[in-house]
Amino acid sequence: MANSMDKVYRSQSLIYKYFLYFLTIGCIVFFFPKGGKFKYEFQKGKPWQYENLYAPFDFSIRKSDSEIEGEKELIRKNQVSYYTYDEQVAQASEEAYDAAFAEVFTRGEYSDSQLRVYNRIGREALQEINSAGIWPELEGADKGRDIYLVRDNEAVSVKTDELISAVDLDQLIGDKIRNKGLGRLGNDFKKVLLPILKPNIRYDAELSARELENELAKVSLTLGNINEGELIVAKGEVVEAENLTILNSLKSEYESELWAESNYYFILAGYTILVALVLMMLFLFIKRYRPEVFRNNVKVTFIFFNILLMVFITTFVVKYNDTYVFVVPLCILPLILKTFFDARLGLFVHVLTVLILGFVVPNSFEYIFLQIIAGIVTILTVSELYKRANLFISVGQITLIYIVGYFAFNVIQEGNLDNIIWLTFGFFLLNGMITLFAQPLIYIYEKIFGMVSDVSLLELSDTNSRLLKELANKAPGTFHHSLQVANLAEAAANEIGANAMLVRVGALYHDVGKMNRPTYFTENQVTNINPHDDLVPTESARIIINHVIEGIEIARKNNLPDRVIDFIRTHHGTNLVYYFYRKQQELEDEVDEELFRYPGPIPFSRETAILMMADSVEAASKSLKNPTYKIIDEFVDRIVGVQMNADQFVNANITFKEIEMVKKVLKHKLTNIYHLRVEYPE
Repeated sequence: MANSMDKVYRSQSLIYKYFLYFLTIGCIVFFFPKGGKFKYEFQKGKPWQYENLYAPFDFSIRKSDSEIEGEKELIRKNQVSYYTYDEQVAQASEEAYDAAFAEVFTRGEYSDSQLRVYNRIGREALQEINSAGIWPELEGADKGRDIYLVRDNEAVSVKTDELISAVDLDQLIGDKIRNKGLGRLGNDFKKVLLPILKPNIRYDAELSARELENELAKVSLTLGNINEGELIVAKGEVVEAENLTILNSLKSEYESELWAESNYYFILAGYTILVALVLMMLFLFIKRYRPEVFRNNVKVTFIFFNILLMVFITTFVVKYNDTYVFVVPLCILPLILKTFFDARLGLFVHVLTVLILGFVVPNSFEYIFLQIIAGIVTILTVSELYKRANLFISVGQITLIYIVGYFAFNVIQEGNLDNIIWLTFGFFLLNGMITLFAQPLIYIYEKIFGMVSDVSLLELSDTNSRLLKELANKAPGTFHHSLQVANLAEAAANEIGANAMLVRVGALYHDVGKMNRPTYFTENQVTNINPHDDLVPTESARIIINHVIEGIEIARKNNLPDRVIDFIRTHHGTNLVYYFYRKQQELEDEVDEELFRYPGPIPFSRETAILMMADSVEAASKSLKNPTYKIIDEFVDRIVGVQMNADQFVNANITFKEIEMVKKVLKHKLTNIYHLRVEYPE
């Protein structure tokens, strides 16, 4: 049982990677659209590359979304509105007529026979106007169009010209009275009728909307049917016009019908296998060519998280509206991975992510081609992101590649520029603007995953930072030594193509542990008093060795990145504190080497190996007297040779050739530092 638990504990890193692998597969397949994948790829204007295609089943030829929307828009434009005749309004005016008539036509002025005639004439005019229908005043100018007027539960088509406008009532009443031969009484009849006549036709919004929906629902979504076995397209035939519409209809029908309950698990298994193969290639690449990344679970998680993020954003956009698929800034992925790792890994991950997204996006060949080309341009152009102008220049080049590539595809497919969608160029520009968000995203990733970019390294290399100023104040000799080592290591890193910025920062901070006891290190001793003279060699060695451990503690307390702390841990490797080891040998015959050996680990990268060489050579060079080029040459060879014989570089990814190049740079720099000067006369 104990052995089993021990194996599990030792394998926990590998178990986590398996868990991450299967979790990522599950998430990606979950994000995929719920539909099968049409097995043929075709493009407008390109010949059909496959054998003659016959209809595998009966299906309808679907109209495009633009065609359907065009028909619906025409229906909306020609819609006939519905109005309702309100009987209650007309009845209310007739009930108010007698009182209004009696108020204007009094018995004292007219005889009873006259009043009876006038009353009848006024009531007839009232009934005629009410029966014709009165528009509301606001709609009086809306003349000449057809409407449906609902009266007695029957809709009748009428023209608005046939109806009476509320603003025209005055003139209409006058005309009707004159026609009766009573023009002189026109004003009196207006006083009777105008106050009681009200608009009795109102717009029926609910009925109009309902009828519009009914008409829109009648719009056919298809142009016809294709029967099983019917030839759709022949081999070599150009895909355009009618057969393009039929192929798109077959593709939609195939993908929607294929995702049936009986086929669900087969399709799901197919997606899972393909995604698993892609991610397996990524794992194998990292394990073989980037073992330091593979060993670090945080870095592996970071890579898989970014793949998942891009797949999620793209599938979300495609489900919402696939027109906006090129707005997704996929080139952020290689840009960020190159920033934190290297160009080769960034491009490899980008290509695999694009292959996965090929299952999701429309026109997958065009999408994959454009994204891979844009990814390559990203890798080739993006460098030194800490220089603000570089990102803008690179994004401009990426956007230009998108635009040129899309333009070329459109010309091939259409044969002209008539149908080019100019809005897509705007999407590419928006894509470029979003890609500029890479800078703040890098900062966020640094805080979340504890990684470090060149931008952060540039900030850390500032000698006015709080920690370096404290080092300069407490241990000025160590600070000066660190500056010298930084210059030597940076030059050597540039020579062999290592990360010069990282080496420089590591060199600046590698000896911060000496701040706790600066006078115990010779570069900080300004008098002839050496505190080691009062200590036994073992105690002196313990103090010297502890500057590594104390440096790590100081670095962690000041939130230095782990990649910088690695330089503190490894700059002495597992070497001996040789001076005090020899002193102890003079006191006793048998000496425990472990008491005089640094705890390690030994350097595990080219950068940490360079720092070890530069640090040892610079520190020991202070003991040289009257150095010449020959002395410096032999001196550097001896120092580095001792380190190589002690197997300090076996874990570092550095070749013998690169070590020789580093030694050459160190010799050249030291020769320049210790060159002979002309002695000026006093």
